[in-house]
Amino acid sequence: MKYLKIVYLTAICMVGTALFTSCNDDFMQQDQKDKLAEGSFLKNEGDLPLFLNQLYSKYIAGHQAGWAYDRVAPFYDVQGSPIIYTDMFSDNAVKSGSASSRLNEGYIVPQSGENEGWSWGNLRIINYFLRNYRMAEGSVTNPSELDKWAAEAYFFKAWDYYRKVMIFGDVPWYVSDMNVNSPELYAPRTPRAEVMDSVLWCINYAVDHIKDSESPNGRINRDMANFLKARIALFEGTFRKYHTELGLQGTANKWLDECIESCEAIIAAGRYSLYNAGTDPYWKLFTFKKTPGTDNNKEAILARTYDGQSTSRGHCTQRYFEQNNGGAGGRYSKGATRGLVDEYLCADGRPIYIGGTEGSYTLNPLFKGYDGMWTELENRDPRLRQTIARPGEYATISAPMSGEMNRSKYGIIYPPVGYNYHSYPGTTVTGYWFIKHWMCDQEEFNATQQGTQTALVFRYAEVLLMLAEAKAERGTLTNDDLNRTINKLRERAGYDFATYPNSRLTIENIPADPRLDKIYAEKLDYAVTPLLREIRRERRIEMVMEGLRYEDLMRWKAGKLLTVPLRGMKFTEEKQKLYDGSNATPKPPLNENSVTAAKAILGKEVWVDSEGFLIAYPRDTRITNGTLPWSDKRYYWPIPYDQLELNKNLTQTPGWQDIPR
Repeated sequence: MKYLKIVYLTAICMVGTALFTSCNDDFMQQDQKDKLAEGSFLKNEGDLPLFLNQLYSKYIAGHQAGWAYDRVAPFYDVQGSPIIYTDMFSDNAVKSGSASSRLNEGYIVPQSGENEGWSWGNLRIINYFLRNYRMAEGSVTNPSELDKWAAEAYFFKAWDYYRKVMIFGDVPWYVSDMNVNSPELYAPRTPRAEVMDSVLWCINYAVDHIKDSESPNGRINRDMANFLKARIALFEGTFRKYHTELGLQGTANKWLDECIESCEAIIAAGRYSLYNAGTDPYWKLFTFKKTPGTDNNKEAILARTYDGQSTSRGHCTQRYFEQNNGGAGGRYSKGATRGLVDEYLCADGRPIYIGGTEGSYTLNPLFKGYDGMWTELENRDPRLRQTIARPGEYATISAPMSGEMNRSKYGIIYPPVGYNYHSYPGTTVTGYWFIKHWMCDQEEFNATQQGTQTALVFRYAEVLLMLAEAKAERGTLTNDDLNRTINKLRERAGYDFATYPNSRLTIENIPADPRLDKIYAEKLDYAVTPLLREIRRERRIEMVMEGLRYEDLMRWKAGKLLTVPLRGMKFTEEKQKLYDGSNATPKPPLNENSVTAAKAILGKEVWVDSEGFLIAYPRDTRITNGTLPWSDKRYYWPIPYDQLELNKNLTQTPGWQDIPR
């Protein structure tokens, strides 16, 4: 398992799990390296990795560091781990209080762009390096020895522009670091096709010249470059295919083929496999901390690890995740949506509804419905109960800060629900308590800013999903491909192929799903084949709470899926009695039959729809009955006003011009 451990000194120095890159103390006391006088650095090869080290934490955010208060563009509303919290900008998760302005159409063109994604400081560092690294040629026998360092810089440049294009579409392409007098600063937007061709050149250079190393030496290697290339290529290929207004659909297949090539290269390297040790391996995968060297985990291609030796070499994510009690500094309340829960297959590989039409669907015999006490979580894809806690399991039998799961000792702590967040341990909002990323580790909780929970950034499961999707889009996906991708993921999750042979996906035996097909038909302006529907389902389930759902909706031109009403659990009479306040304080002595449930009164803390399901964001004045608005201008974000004032050659993003300054 390859980890990148990122630590902080006066400047940034990155070290690996096996080989520690030394830092020259005198150098670390100098000014930021991109501000050094021209020619005063980068004269020796040893200077090059030291300079590049500063880029690692800028792009590999992981769970961030220290208090983890930073914000990651374009989701300025949320602080903390972008891996965990970005899904609150999708149809996977909701929070207490009002929705983000980026979801409820309250967002307006910002005055400045530092936190919106229109920021060029990191790119200036990269371009400075690419302009000057050849000064070190005199320190090596062959100038080509420096190519691997340029490859690292191009890796980060490709990453930077890929994110900018995802946010803004057309953006200026800069090849120089420039200064305040550079005329290039006043360049107009470069057409998307030209920018992305340059991005492809950058990431191909990284793949071709970066070190192909199996050892976890703490630096970007070829597998990581291939992974980033695959993610970029899948994004661009599908974006071009479905966003036909660009007129680029004829070039989509080129990008999909690039994705396939990179995924196959990673698989062929033979260095990775899905983590599948012990019970509930899917949940366990996200609970590692520090640098586990003997965990037999070969799933991580790129992960950020923390040693917790100081507040800048650890993070507060696990404490905030468990507190789950509001929006301050990353303690975000969060609950899974019923829409997400509905999408999980049953144990037999078929959806919850297997026929009929809305109002008279034919239920899967394994589906227990929503009228019981979280019975909808039973007999489902095993990942469901490794992602959302069924009462009697995981966080529901772990007292705050206890660091143990023990029902006989704590009874059942039912998921707190409500429009406003409760005091610790917070609220799930929807009644569906996320436990993916929850560790049940008191030491980690108490560590505060020195937490050491590992952040998986690139993992092998996504490679399998990208390969399956790209091949499905190209029409070349075979049963053999399904067996080495989707079915591998289902096998790791815990599907029983012997008992339920049809839970193994094949091209000849794709289950019907009238519910999801109806949603796609209503919300999308193109047809989705049953095979592609299953590939997209698998991606949503496997990668939930890993920061990809919003991006997926944008590239699929599926923003209208955000208008599917956001719901939580069914607030039945039995549950109303559970949450009537009589169980708010557990009655001693505690035992396995003890019940704790925070007060949530209908019409005060919670609101329901006509069928009795909890409504998300019930008091948000911009949201009607839990249904988010959507306008197509949101496929891209606007350029901040100050940038339009500084550079008159820039044009505002379509759809945003009518907003007055």
